[in-house]
Amino acid sequence: MLKKTLKSLVLASLMMGTSVAAMAQEITLRATANSNENDEDYDGLVVFKNYVENASNGAIKVELFIGTQLCAKGDECLAGVADGSIDVYISTSGGAAGLFPYIQVLDLPYLMSDDRVAEAALTQTDFTKTLREMALKDSGDKIRLMTIGNTGGWRNYANTKKRVSGPGDLAGLKMRTVPADLPQFVATTLGASPTPIAWPELFTSLQTGVVEGTANGITDIMSMKFPDAGLKYLTLDGHSYMGAFWWMGQDRFMSLTDAQKQIVVDGFSALQQATFASPKRKEIQAYADFKAAGGEVYVPTTEEKAAFKASVAPVMDWFKTNVKGGPEVLTAFETSVAKAQTIVDAERAASLN
Repeated sequence: MLKKTLKSLVLASLMMGTSVAAMAQEITLRATANSNENDEDYDGLVVFKNYVENASNGAIKVELFIGTQLCAKGDECLAGVADGSIDVYISTSGGAAGLFPYIQVLDLPYLMSDDRVAEAALTQTDFTKTLREMALKDSGDKIRLMTIGNTGGWRNYANTKKRVSGPGDLAGLKMRTVPADLPQFVATTLGASPTPIAWPELFTSLQTGVVEGTANGITDIMSMKFPDAGLKYLTLDGHSYMGAFWWMGQDRFMSLTDAQKQIVVDGFSALQQATFASPKRKEIQAYADFKAAGGEVYVPTTEEKAAFKASVAPVMDWFKTNVKGGPEVLTAFETSVAKAQTIVDAERAASLN
């Protein structure tokens, strides 16, 4: 009887130990986006959470913090990624340029022709890997770039005053920019008057005439109700791709098993695809709402687009001269875009046969 009781206690102890070990292996990733639940970033995080939790059979949990619950600004959020208090964070190029100025390469105008080329450049070339290696080095091996998605489509010029069909039409316009050198230099090169304005203050600034224009995607324009502030003219010049940079703590990532790493990496791939698709769907209603609010949408001709591109040629030299890592990153990006264009052109040709 005593032997049987001891055996039962040993078995119970072993089972408890197994349960405790299994619980100890459970992981919770804290992911944040300084946006809202109508944003492409949220769409991507929901897909990431669903994939990772299902693929790990619940062993990896993902907690979402949308807005400014964990951090409010890019540098602050990236510091959280580095120290481990935040596991996953999405930034725009402007949000991370303080630490990694060369990621502003995606803000350079007219380097990519369309979504297919942009998506191929971010999925079928080594460009993301190049940025990952540079960011790891510059963060002391603390901040890892996981993937680059999209957050709002393409930047287009919009204003309250007139139709913009060529670079000359921007001359003198007070254009809102973020407080960074690159977008201000682009605006100046086009003859506009750059005016740094914080995003939450842009509606009032348009309404009062502090600024007369901005460069944003249609989903952001409509989510912020800018037509109510007088924004009426939108030119679809598509001058820069609104890239979303998804970061993860390197220490956290390296603490995972190889199987867990694969699940997380695949989760980011699913997230990336979701953020590619989300703006395309949301912009349909956004354009309809913009027109219904009295807005005018203008699509530049091929010749007008060429004039826009020619007018910003000095920006490329400025980037290489003034941005740390600029020459290396710009060369890598142009090489990747050329490869992507070749891939897309071949796919288009093959589909016609």
